[in-house]
This record gives sequence, C-alpha cells and structure tokens, in this order.
Amino acid sequence: MRIVMTNNFFLPRPSGSAHHTAGLARQLAALGHDVLVVTAAHRGAASEEWSDGYRVVRLPSWTPPPSRLGMNYEIPWTLSPRNLRRLFRLLDEFRPDIVHQGGQFFDLTWMSAIWARRRKVPTVVTVYTALVHSDRIARKILWLGDMVLVRPFLAIGRPTIVVIDTWIDSYVRRRYRVGDDRIATVMIGVEPDHFVGVDGRKVRERLDLGDRPIVLSIGHVIPLIRDRLALVRAMPHLVEKHPELVVLVVGHVFDEAFLRLADELGVRDHLICTGEVSRDEVPGFVAAADVEAHDFHYFGLGTSTLEVMAAGVPVVSVVATDNFPGLELRSGENITIVPENDPKALADAIHQLLDNPELARRVGKGQRQFVVDHFSIDAHTRDYLAMYEIVAV
Repeated sequence: MRIVMTNNFFLPRPSGSAHHTAGLARQLAALGHDVLVVTAAHRGAASEEWSDGYRVVRLPSWTPPPSRLGMNYEIPWTLSPRNLRRLFRLLDEFRPDIVHQGGQFFDLTWMSAIWARRRKVPTVVTVYTALVHSDRIARKILWLGDMVLVRPFLAIGRPTIVVIDTWIDSYVRRRYRVGDDRIATVMIGVEPDHFVGVDGRKVRERLDLGDRPIVLSIGHVIPLIRDRLALVRAMPHLVEKHPELVVLVVGHVFDEAFLRLADELGVRDHLICTGEVSRDEVPGFVAAADVEAHDFHYFGLGTSTLEVMAAGVPVVSVVATDNFPGLELRSGENITIVPENDPKALADAIHQLLDNPELARRVGKGQRQFVVDHFSIDAHTRDYLAMYEIVAV
C-alpha cells in the first residue's frame, strides 16, 4: 500500500503527534509499505531525507509569535501558493492509495484534503487535540475556528476520523456532529521496551540529587492541558512530609505561571526545570523518578504518560476510568487516580507511593502490563492497516 502521512508537527520537533506519526511510519515501512511523510520545515532538519525506510519532505514554513490563544506553543504553518503546488506535485508523483492526516486544524491537513478530493483518494484524519482553552475569550475564538473552518472541512472532505480515547470521541461527536459511520477508534501506540532497562543514576548524579525522592513531571509546560499548577499546589503538602523531595519538570516551559505560584508558596527550591531534552535522554529521567505526575485535567493520557507507564514508574493522574474504550483504568492497580483540584488528595497519593515500595512496585507492574497488552506499536499499526484497507476500498 502507498501511504502519505501529513502532520505539521514531526521529528525533530517534539510533540506527541510527531512521535506517533514517526513511529507509525517506521512500522509501516518495515512491513513493506511505501510511506511518504510531508511536514513543516524545522530548524536544523533536512528539507528532504530518508528515515527508517520512509521518505520525509519538509516544506518551508513560518511560525507566528507564541500567543495565549495557541497556549504559547510554537505552531508552524506551511500554507502558500508555492507549497500548495509543490504538495500537489509530490502527491501526484507518489500516487498514494490513502492520505493519513495528523490533526484536524493544520494547514497541511486542509491542503492535502483539497488534493485528495480532486483525485478521489480516501483520507483519514487523526484527532489528537481538542480546541479548548481556560480563557473565556480564547475559548470562544477556538470554538469559532472549529465552526467556521474545521467543521465545514470535515463535512466537505468526509474523511474517516480517528479518535484516540473517549474524551476525543466525545469532543468529535459534539463539536463536529460526526456519526458512527465516519469514526474509528485507534488508540495511541508506543514502544513498551524503549524505557526499560535504563539506569537513572546518571541523571541523579548530574543533577546532584542523590537519593532524594523525585516526582517527575514530563512534557512541555503549556496552559490548561499541562500547566503544572495542580502539582505545585500540592507541593507544600509534599515537602511537609518529605522535606528532601524534588519535583523535576522535563520539557520546554511555554507558560511560567507554575513557577510564579511556586515562589508564592515557598516551594521554588524543590522545583527543577530541565527545559527541553532530546528523546534519547528522556528514558534516563524516567528511570531516575519515583513517581510521575502531569495529567490533571480530564483530557486523557498522552503518549508520554503511556511511555512512563510502560517503564513501570507509577503514574498519578486525573483521568476517567473509561478513558480508553473497552478498557478500564483501575486506581491502585494499573494507575493511581486522584480527583481534580484537590492538592491534598494529590499529595496523599504521591506520599502513599513513596512510603509504600510494594504498592509502587505493584502499580508500576500493572501499568506496564496494561500498556504491553493494549498499546504496543505493533498492534497499533495492525489496527491502522485494517482501517486503511476498509477505507481504501
């Protein structure tokens, strides 16, 4: 099968969808399929290259200044007449059987959809992110964008829409008025063994942390979705019982509200921010951690959380037990679930894991088995291939 994958975010630009697209492309190529990835240019990355058996083309892009509307995130755009013509030429030359689009609101999704509609090639779009916001005005602007741009595009292009969990499923049905006939559920795939067998002592030595308890909080700091405010509010309770505890935030800081709050609460000395690190470095930070915590807003569990779960490091999260269709998250068995906006409950859950090594070991083991059983990249790729074959008929 000949498969085109588009996503404005792609490696080396770090994001969950970038890693997902790269992992899926690699697996598809390994199975003998022809794969072309089209993405936005990124500093230091080649404009065209072959990687793990598939071709990557990066189109010239421009990035608006980070804004609160975009959660201070750097979002690249490629839309231009020249890029549109080049994309059409690329796709005409490649002659794909299917076009898989990453994200419903990126310009590469819309541009490739125009080509696919004209050439009568089926499309699949994976929705990774809901357009939501904590700010009332920004929330209205994003809702308007969904109504004026995304919803009409989905109605006209009629792609098969892939949802990754129950939260995204609910969002797609409610916001875009899409029914069962156009929705497919394919949960995120990860490499369960990527984080296994790594020694975390080097990270502890480099940061001079010795045997101090480490609560890892992994992923870029952005408003609303991963703002770390809930974790900082829990820190006074944490350091009261564990005075040596440190919260280690690994990822680019796009929003510093949590740092200001840490200063106000007098816990800034217990907070370490590494900034963005390479993917190869992440396993070392995970291995150094006693507990991981960053998902606190009922928006599901992202790729980084699943990877930490696969590593066997106990995760504390605000998440629905039925977050994944047909599967059950069980607090104390394959994750630790806490209520939203309850700093004391969050701190107590972390204390319990730090003070009870047997509980931490059992939860970590349950998490890993949960990911191995249901989220391996191999099974994930098979699910996508089965869907491609149905859609391409």
